[in-house]
Amino acid sequence: MKKKLSRRTFLKNSLKAGVGAGLLTNFPRTTWSKPMSPNDIINIAVVGLRNHGYWSHLDNTYLKMDGVRVIALCDPDLTILDREAQKFYKRNEKVETYADIRKLLENKDVDAISGATPNHWHALSTVWACQAGKDVCVEKPVSHNIWEGRKMVEAAKKYNRLVQADLDIRSNPVMSEAIAYIQSGELGKILVAHSWVYKRRKSIGKVKGSGYVPKTVDYNLWCGPAPMVPLPRVNLHYDWHWQWEYGNGEIGNNGPHHLDVCRWALGQQGLPPRVITFGGRYGYDDDGETPNTSVTLYDYKPAPIIFEVRGLPANPDTDNMDPFQATSKYGMKISHRPEGPTWNHATIIVCEHGYVDLGIVEGKIAAYDRKGNRIKTFENQESASSASNFIKDLRSRREEDLRTTILEGHLSTALCHLGNISYLVGKKASVEEVAEIFKKDMEVMDALERTRAHLNVNGVDLAESSVVLGPWLNMDSDKETFVGPYSEQANKFLKREYREPFVIRDRV
Repeated sequence: MKKKLSRRTFLKNSLKAGVGAGLLTNFPRTTWSKPMSPNDIINIAVVGLRNHGYWSHLDNTYLKMDGVRVIALCDPDLTILDREAQKFYKRNEKVETYADIRKLLENKDVDAISGATPNHWHALSTVWACQAGKDVCVEKPVSHNIWEGRKMVEAAKKYNRLVQADLDIRSNPVMSEAIAYIQSGELGKILVAHSWVYKRRKSIGKVKGSGYVPKTVDYNLWCGPAPMVPLPRVNLHYDWHWQWEYGNGEIGNNGPHHLDVCRWALGQQGLPPRVITFGGRYGYDDDGETPNTSVTLYDYKPAPIIFEVRGLPANPDTDNMDPFQATSKYGMKISHRPEGPTWNHATIIVCEHGYVDLGIVEGKIAAYDRKGNRIKTFENQESASSASNFIKDLRSRREEDLRTTILEGHLSTALCHLGNISYLVGKKASVEEVAEIFKKDMEVMDALERTRAHLNVNGVDLAESSVVLGPWLNMDSDKETFVGPYSEQANKFLKREYREPFVIRDRV
């Protein structure tokens, strides 16, 4: 029987594994590139273990699959690394542990990595893994900016790697059935896609001096491509979502799932010709930088996408979120009730003769006529898992079998970045100035009015508080760059400054 490792010894050994590793330039090459037998064991490494990593990439997926073995774990927070490793040791299972992903990628036994790191690490870990001959499942948003998303696509192609974007809604067969119905034209032409993420987010506080980095965290590795500065918030973990150097706000956090559904339903294979965002960070004064309330219009033709974010509750006496309610063309009243106690996010596709609410409730999706009568229900009891799809495709080596390729993931994530860039280039404006921009667009005016009502209930009067109003940004979809007015300012946000040696090179 294997002797159990003490916590002190484990932390000491793990720290050695993560310190002093130089930039790898000659990773071991391809482990296997041919179709595998169903009896072959696939060796997985999970990178990033704190929240989504352990329950979505370990406990509820790979650890329950036949023919799959988790042989390595990686996280620069040694307390978290220890927590997960001890579970393996208690089961008398061997697992290698790493603080530094570069050391992990030297392990020739690892076939693929499944990553749930903070956003600023998604692209670099994927590119490095492709160079090391590993396949990848990468969390949403697949990238921290548009440029590095394209580099991920290039790396997957150059090194003949399977890279799956973990936008798991595509793995649900009931969603495929509903979107096929929308695209069949039975409800007429698509008019607009309404999508939203209403999720309760509280203040992250305001740090005095710098926040506390636990001693068991290798902060250099945690920062990676981002500047290594005194912690600019109270808590190291999770609250990075709301600071630009590390996260992408709520539109980048949960938005990729729903914007992917929108783009899929609309049949759009590129970026929109133009985009505009308005909003702000309301209700608290903290170290957060990203908006907690925003509306973004993606001006696809012939049908646009309107995407909304809310972080404040339905009212100050609850943490529950508002239902989604809107009035669309032809006077159609559309609505979606909250799906959970503190969140509500989904997508509704409005057509000439009705709409389809793509929010899956108890495994079902419903279609409605113009009067709001349910006319069709889509239901499929078949279980779906993006992880099982990933493993299946690792055996077949067929990229076309991936439910969400890295290209699809890149395009849907790029939509999130476009919305954020319009906001970042924007300037403070009055609510009247916002209304003037959209006075001829009924759906956006409706979104503005319900946003104003929502903020009023939470004690924020837009007549007294300014709104950040982004400009219309025009996009060259083929080149993935901005053109025309404000393009010089906007193009600066397509790529970040990388910190050596954590750099994605122009030639991957």
